[in-house]
Amino acid sequence: MSADPLIDSLLAALDARPDDLPLRLHLAGLLLDADRGAEAIAQIGQALARDPGNDQAQALMQRALGASVADPASSARPPAPRAAPAGPTPPGDDPLAAYEHELADIVPPRFARAGDEPEPVVGEADRVYDVESATVRLSDVGGMAAVKERLELAFLGPLRNPELRRMYGKSLRGGLMLYGPPGCGKTFLARAVAGEMGAKFLSLSIVDVLDMWMGNSERNLHELFEAARRNAPCVLFLDEIDALGHKRSQVGSSSMRTLGNQLLAELDGMEGSNEGVFVLAATNTPWDVDPALRRPGRLDRVVLVLPPDAEARAAILEYHLRQRPIANIDLRKVVASTEDFSGADLAHLCETAAEFAMADSVRTGEVRMIEQRDLERALKEVRPSTRPWLSTARNVAMFANEGGVYDDLVAYLKRRKLL
Repeated sequence: MSADPLIDSLLAALDARPDDLPLRLHLAGLLLDADRGAEAIAQIGQALARDPGNDQAQALMQRALGASVADPASSARPPAPRAAPAGPTPPGDDPLAAYEHELADIVPPRFARAGDEPEPVVGEADRVYDVESATVRLSDVGGMAAVKERLELAFLGPLRNPELRRMYGKSLRGGLMLYGPPGCGKTFLARAVAGEMGAKFLSLSIVDVLDMWMGNSERNLHELFEAARRNAPCVLFLDEIDALGHKRSQVGSSSMRTLGNQLLAELDGMEGSNEGVFVLAATNTPWDVDPALRRPGRLDRVVLVLPPDAEARAAILEYHLRQRPIANIDLRKVVASTEDFSGADLAHLCETAAEFAMADSVRTGEVRMIEQRDLERALKEVRPSTRPWLSTARNVAMFANEGGVYDDLVAYLKRRKLL
């Protein structure tokens, strides 16, 4: 009698006697001999479901799983790839892993999880936040003497002098909001503060928080604050705080108002102790930030980050030209011509000058250095991006400076004869 009719007969007999384990295991052995591994594994799996300790069934399962990998020519299984790709093989491409996954409730796993290895949490794999160790220092920030002095009083001084801090009852919790034109180094300054303190740095933006499902945005915000608390001392940087904490009176969405309330609760420490968590926020439009965020105990200190002064502009230009071939650059003249330029504008200016020099080298066939003429030509194309912001800020300083919040801005505009 051929093998196939015998297997068909045994299958029919099993339909009548499904609990006959010897018969089922005999059938599984014939299926393995006939290179029908997938069907054999199914039969052995059912046998193990009825008798998990059956030695014969376990031996057949090991044989079946071993054959499924070792014999790629079986017609009942997809052929194995000739060369395995580098790195771990996805379960869908590994027949052995696929069978193990399919029979997870019946067959024990091949490898046991180490006792000190945390169990994976479903849905938490993507909730990983980049808690960094900042490497920049305030000395890497050109100029900004007034801003550095304010940061020293608010954060750095109390941290360096713990005895004085305890004597004066100064807490290590607090918040400060940096505001000013875009591209003037608010994020870089926040990283420098973290580096100066030897603290961790965690940046939070609106995209890290918002979620389409109700309640998830608040949970995301809470988890970010919890990550900062676990890594204290930590600088938690709230980028574009006007998007996250917009004036609630102007927000039409109830979910955004609820998110704003959650942010207030986190800043108050109602959801956990904020000791050692230094909250720095940045915005280009402080007039759009909810006044409740600036209440004492929250983001109660406001610091204006202005376009770089002459000293800072010189440092920024030197930084962006340091690895480029330059010759006969009149740095003082370029600095004098770039008033109101932000740090980003100065970087773009150097990039544009390099493009002009490179294009000239391609055209003439002779490589030359970046010269003063390239920077002067770039100055005709690159305009300071801060002037529209200064125009808006002028109106705010004139008509919306309640409580003297923008006194620093008023003083700056008067010095510039813009007010």
